[in-house]
Amino acid sequence: MPSTLLLRNADMVVTMNEDRREIAGGGVFAQDNRIVAIGPSAELPQTADEVIDLAGHVLLPGLVNTHHHMFQSLTRAVPAAQDAELFGWLKALYPIWAGLTPDMVRVSSETAMAELVLSGCTTSSDHLYIYPNGVRLEDSLEAAAAIGLRFHAARGAMSLGESRGGLPPDSLVEDEAAILKETQRLIERHHDAGRFSMRRIVVAPCSPFSVSRDLMREAARLARAYGVSLHTHLAENDSDVAYSREMFGMSPADYAEDLGWVGPDVWHAHCVKLDEAGIRLFGRTRTGVAHCPCSNMRLASGIAPVRRMRCAGVAVGLGVDGSASNDGGHLLGEARQAMLLARVGHGPADMTARQALEIATRGGAAVLNRDDIGVLAPGMAADLVAFDLRTPGFAGAGHDPVAALVFCAPATVAWSVIDGRVVVREGRLATVDLPVLVERHNRLARRLVRGD
Repeated sequence: MPSTLLLRNADMVVTMNEDRREIAGGGVFAQDNRIVAIGPSAELPQTADEVIDLAGHVLLPGLVNTHHHMFQSLTRAVPAAQDAELFGWLKALYPIWAGLTPDMVRVSSETAMAELVLSGCTTSSDHLYIYPNGVRLEDSLEAAAAIGLRFHAARGAMSLGESRGGLPPDSLVEDEAAILKETQRLIERHHDAGRFSMRRIVVAPCSPFSVSRDLMREAARLARAYGVSLHTHLAENDSDVAYSREMFGMSPADYAEDLGWVGPDVWHAHCVKLDEAGIRLFGRTRTGVAHCPCSNMRLASGIAPVRRMRCAGVAVGLGVDGSASNDGGHLLGEARQAMLLARVGHGPADMTARQALEIATRGGAAVLNRDDIGVLAPGMAADLVAFDLRTPGFAGAGHDPVAALVFCAPATVAWSVIDGRVVVREGRLATVDLPVLVERHNRLARRLVRGD
């Protein structure tokens, strides 16, 4: 039987549609996994299989996370990596990550996804690029199914070890033919290209300093043969740029273009040091960028030129990045940090609160090349979240409740609906036993870092 859901009486509904309409006293009516109607509550159907009253709440599209390394939730605040920049940070953590097991990846992914969902995220990508001890991408896919998160699983890879001029130890790299074969298997078995898909596979060699040119070219050919997206890291800090110029004789953006890694089916993480020519290239080719402000600050990488990118037509979304370089996975908090960092670098006009929310919703959807999420409108996916304004953190912020979501301290979501299913109910995750999950995660984290 069809299932209907009515969310009504929200103090404000933020649609993020083309007109950026905001509806006071509004609501949404959904059937199965899609939105049927949106508008003032009095104009919507008055009955449904489930009715949720959102008086005192702001309702908006589910937030979209475009870059993460969920396994890194096991190695937050590791002392040896606390005060390093990117390359030193990686060198400190590679030996620890060599001990990852399938159970560790599955549990850490569930934990990271739970944290994301409770922060307002309904769709996330994850870039898993390390596969020791029998780890498979299926470990992450199973976690997403358990949590109920809409998921883009990026099959990462490292093939260029230290002995060949790369950064990772040789023990953590894979054979390139095997990488391509496994990626093809995953696409054929798990990728769902359909509208409202809950599971997509992404082809994602890790970075210029951990894979060869050949793998990048072959990965692009494979992805385009199957019509799936491409993702990698690019221009993250000055050392990253220096590596590209020394090893390839070109800027990171020129390197990406040379390998066929530009276009609407490609997005790059970070791009903190993307130059003006690179920004124009990405805008012209509709190449996307995952902006990760907390990680960029934590590793002292710099301030990404987000405003200039967006003005040039580059699709920009938000990413929390790995929890070992962010030490958090709060996507609404990431939106706040994006706004604050832009203002530190370029003044208060560089990013408004609503622009930060736009990047976190429809911006992320564009980066992931999706036309069914990121906006509340009839025919779109029933992915929506509501934040309760009647809490101490929002007290006194009723003058502009939409801006308050970003200006005030990051809040936990009160309600989350993903694919028409209520996943967070009155602030509680409904799909897993969270205390049990966190206890298990902490036990595995201790085992991993101690090397037991």
